[in-house]
Amino acid sequence: MDFIFYDLETTGLSHAFDQPLQFAAIRTDENFVEKERVNIRCQLAPHILPSPQALVVTGVTPEQLIDPSLPSLLEFAQQVAALTEKWAPAIWVGYNTIQFDEEVLRQMFYQNLLPNVFATQFNGNTRFDILPAVYATYVRDPGCLAWSTDDTDRRSFKLDRLAPANRFIAHNAHDALGDVEATIHIARLIATRSPVLWTELLDNAHKARVQAKLESFRPYEIVTRFGGGEPQSYVGCFCGYSQGNNAQAAFFDLDALDPAELLNASDDALFAAVDATPKIIRSVSTNKAPALLELLEPSEEQLRRAATVAEAPEFRRRVGAAMAARFVEDPDAPPKPVERQIYGEFYSNADKQLLQEFQHAPWPRRQEIVASLSDTRLRQLGRRLVAFYSPELLTAEETVLFNSYLREKWSTPDAPETDWMTLEKAQAALDDLRAADSAEPPELKAIASFLDEWMARGR
Repeated sequence: MDFIFYDLETTGLSHAFDQPLQFAAIRTDENFVEKERVNIRCQLAPHILPSPQALVVTGVTPEQLIDPSLPSLLEFAQQVAALTEKWAPAIWVGYNTIQFDEEVLRQMFYQNLLPNVFATQFNGNTRFDILPAVYATYVRDPGCLAWSTDDTDRRSFKLDRLAPANRFIAHNAHDALGDVEATIHIARLIATRSPVLWTELLDNAHKARVQAKLESFRPYEIVTRFGGGEPQSYVGCFCGYSQGNNAQAAFFDLDALDPAELLNASDDALFAAVDATPKIIRSVSTNKAPALLELLEPSEEQLRRAATVAEAPEFRRRVGAAMAARFVEDPDAPPKPVERQIYGEFYSNADKQLLQEFQHAPWPRRQEIVASLSDTRLRQLGRRLVAFYSPELLTAEETVLFNSYLREKWSTPDAPETDWMTLEKAQAALDDLRAADSAEPPELKAIASFLDEWMARGR
């Protein structure tokens, strides 16, 4: 299968409330020989305030944000979605893409009414991430790469540090295409210098293969990293699936505890084993290419403990119930913003057909389609798109409501649950940038002026 190495530059760090401004991708064969490259940008969506820090880091100017020659975010989303179909089947790869870039892509597809939110996992596509592969390399074959440090002399796995440390000199950091080229360089080094490890890691891009390994009940090693610490490996075995979700597997740490001690434990004790820190039972996402590695020489005790789990189906069922209980939502909690509802119910077939038509219809017909959708999330997002791109179709009352939505969104007081950029946050960010001399005063003045003008539309 071909690789699609890709990267996004975004307006900020929120999956749900920021947007991509640039998508770059290089399609290669399995030997990293380039076949095609794409580099596209888009305009700022009308409801988003970009992070001043993001603009400074990426070098995107206010003029570029509203450049009429660039596609709208809707058109941009359609272009990227078309590439996921054109290049299929392929392995979509990046650097920390599974945790960040792909979540941003999913939100972009969702919020712009693309029918396939999970495009990088459909039509034969799957996904892989070089960052966990780097962690595994650090643990299993540390001589494979040169390791970088940050300004405090702590180990750094950031691409803009790791790539230059490994003789990738031409790295244009914080440009999507530059990051793609750097990612290919690191992937090629691992594949060339540690081919057995690379093949094993790449095999984990396929969910069914990960599940087959786990369900063998053999002890495996998994490599993960928490916070700013160094990557760590744990030896464990499969211990069930989260109830109703086989994408989340339980992984029993065979060195932490004898599972026999938990076979008859209370539900509270099992929940603690799943929820405690450090965890006795970890969660492994089988569809996120985990760094799951063959344990070459398991000990007799590890094999005995794994056999104990294998022979206890009721124990595995109870563990799965405990895992599911960690994510039960509070029925009394306030409703989530529509952006946070992306992983609610799957779309009906009727709605999917309407969404397909929506992508190519004129705006008056799009407005009719939105009103016909059965999914309340899609109707809300669709009405917003009409307001963004065809405001002449709105009634006077709808125009007032839309402007009110913008004012309320941007003037929301700062709070932990406010994940989007607000006026208060933007002003604080500008103050921080001025204090740190992170940008030239004219650049910061231009950003401040743009934000004021941008927000004036909703006043």
